[in-house]
Amino acid sequence: MNRPPFEVADIIRAHGNSFVERNRSWLTWFHLRILFAIEHCRTAALGGHLDRCCQCGHEATSFNSCRSRHCPKCQTNARNRWLADRDKELLPVSYVHVVFTIPHELAWLALQNKKVIYDLLFRASAATLLEIAADSKHLGAEIGFLSVLHTWGQNLQIHPHIHCVIPAGGLSPDHQRWVHPRYRFFLPVKVLADVFRGKFTDGLKSAFYAGELRFPGRMKMLANRKAFHAFLRPLFRKDWVVYAKPPFGGPEHVVQYLARYTHRVAISNHRIVNFADGKVTFRWKDYAHKNKQRLMTVTAEEFLRRFLLHSLPRGFVRIRFCGFLANRRRGNLLPLCRQLLAAASHPQNATEPQTEASGSWLCPCCGGAMARVEELTPHQILRRSVGRESFADTS
Repeated sequence: MNRPPFEVADIIRAHGNSFVERNRSWLTWFHLRILFAIEHCRTAALGGHLDRCCQCGHEATSFNSCRSRHCPKCQTNARNRWLADRDKELLPVSYVHVVFTIPHELAWLALQNKKVIYDLLFRASAATLLEIAADSKHLGAEIGFLSVLHTWGQNLQIHPHIHCVIPAGGLSPDHQRWVHPRYRFFLPVKVLADVFRGKFTDGLKSAFYAGELRFPGRMKMLANRKAFHAFLRPLFRKDWVVYAKPPFGGPEHVVQYLARYTHRVAISNHRIVNFADGKVTFRWKDYAHKNKQRLMTVTAEEFLRRFLLHSLPRGFVRIRFCGFLANRRRGNLLPLCRQLLAAASHPQNATEPQTEASGSWLCPCCGGAMARVEELTPHQILRRSVGRESFADTS
């Protein structure tokens, strides 16, 4: 893929300082750390390493990545490593994609209580899937799945939702057979939506009673018990959105499918089409009008504000596994699933994805393998750069 003409880093370099000065009232040190990391990603400020071709001896200096999970440039290598591990865990069945979304009325509450609300979103959606799948009226089996949190809509506004990718079927309660789904749509979405709504609102009440929710500023009135229950009442009455896509094929399609949803940030650099005169224009899909591609233009500071809405709490896990794919269970239950499906272990890819950590890339001169031979500090890179400039001036 060609390098995009504009990057989030360019916007931060041009308007980051003024944005920070005007928004100190709500910016935290963690926001500042994200901005710094993205701005200096793959620049001399983070140091680098010297690579040398094993065949012709050609040398090249590469700058280090910031490795922030919020950086648009640092997700490809992490995603490739993660997908290589998932490739070993795929089952020879079709897979289903289910999306759980909370009402937009809860978006502001999520912003002020990210860790509590996002964790509740994971737990409520997982418990819903496990409960409905275990019901003999629907599947009557123990399922396994992975869940991925996204907090953004295409317009970069806050829109928390969970993507779940599920092998179609599950283990019987006695673990003696594989149970295939009786419906083409796997599980009834209306039932999923009703149960999810109940579990999420119950979780909100429990968090409120435990004093885990914050209500700063104009939300302070909701700290009152009666006011909070009055706020929840209409949410419980409305229909919540759970969307299930038709099964999308077997394991040969899953890795490519997962790549669309894991290790993503709020916006990729390739969606930014213009940055000039203090304004940013980016592409977005209008889901309300048949996914029509549109352009949106906002000020650079508004763009950065929306971008930082989607920073995750430090240490928060945004990809989780449940059921027979849970970390503590998959070692025993995945081989059992394959045995019951009468399938051999899924073969590994012949070639592992290249990563910057391995230094494995090809020489531009002869095509040989480039190997890392020396780590460079920012000061060493600067000194090498000054030395080359001095040499050029005297030649």
